[in-house]
Amino acid sequence: MSVREIRIFGDPVLKTVSAPVDVIDDGVRQLVGDLLDSVKVPGRAGVAASQIGVNLRAFSYNVDGQVGYVLNPVLVETSGEPELMDEGCLSVPDLWFKTSRYPYAKVRGIDLDGNEIEVEGTGVLAQALQHETDHLDGLLYLDRLDKPTRREAMRQVRESSWF
Repeated sequence: MSVREIRIFGDPVLKTVSAPVDVIDDGVRQLVGDLLDSVKVPGRAGVAASQIGVNLRAFSYNVDGQVGYVLNPVLVETSGEPELMDEGCLSVPDLWFKTSRYPYAKVRGIDLDGNEIEVEGTGVLAQALQHETDHLDGLLYLDRLDKPTRREAMRQVRESSWF
């Protein structure tokens, strides 16, 4: 297991819809270990497999001391009035924009034993569940911004030192 390098905006894997995990083998176990190690770096709330260059439906999360992972996650429920929340992304370093997210979210998937699991939460956890599921669908939070904010975000991306 190891902390993996995060792919940055512009890498095609970030815009690719991730494939489902069909077989839980040593490679998937290694992936989960790497996702968990990678999300434990201070300041991280979630890491999607695509962010470390793996095109499989898996992510890890680390919010308020709750650390875990989900294979084949599906966002099965959201509720409440969407709120504009400050949001950033490891794949879009140092940029934060108000993004519309539901205050409650529930994700359903499986664990390494193939058992169904659910993760649900409010606030930052709800935001992370929506954000990481988006990654697996080939979406970045920038794709969710309103047009004027997205124009500004793309200007800042182009002017960033990492782009």
